[in-house]
Amino acid sequence: MSKKGLVLVLSGFSGVGKGTVVKELLSRHSNYALSISVTTRSPREGEEHGREYFFITEEEFAALEKEGKLMEWAGYVGHHYGTPRDYVMSHIEAGRDVILEIEIQGAMQVKERYPEAVLVFVVPPSAAVLKERLSGRGSETEAVIEERMKRAVEEAKGMEEYEYLLVNDDLDTCVSQLHEIMCSEHRKAARNQELIRSIRKDLTQFVEGD
Repeated sequence: MSKKGLVLVLSGFSGVGKGTVVKELLSRHSNYALSISVTTRSPREGEEHGREYFFITEEEFAALEKEGKLMEWAGYVGHHYGTPRDYVMSHIEAGRDVILEIEIQGAMQVKERYPEAVLVFVVPPSAAVLKERLSGRGSETEAVIEERMKRAVEEAKGMEEYEYLLVNDDLDTCVSQLHEIMCSEHRKAARNQELIRSIRKDLTQFVEGD
């Protein structure tokens, strides 16, 4: 099967449990790596350069964007965030599947610039469960929760742009299914042209002789 890694774009509604799914996937399988974004905001207490983010200046960010070295980027609350192409590609060349946990806007940029990426959208079993999970955080007001639910309605309009939908009902099942999706992607004939050529050559030599 293909020895190079793949880009896994994981999106979903706020509160659906994407972060928990990613954390569990990383703990179970050593062939995954989580992409680290670049950002122009300052580090918060306890954050380290190269661990939570790569902290860079606005000028450095603009240069990366101009040179096409960002797979996706967006502005948020006066700062910029993006996925560094070189960092992702270094993991891919090393045979690791790189997870990009990003929103729909960024996912569509990756889809356009790197069509080989595997796009998965995580959904809750129901709207009631989604609201229950948001409320269970205990860190947001009812007004914020309602805003997140309204945003989910808008985000749901883009689900068809993804290749796979994954229902996060049971964590163990969800993580196992996500890993199965990636295993299947690695087995696709289109990703294994070298193996196909090798098999054809071997068959031809066997039938015709050396």
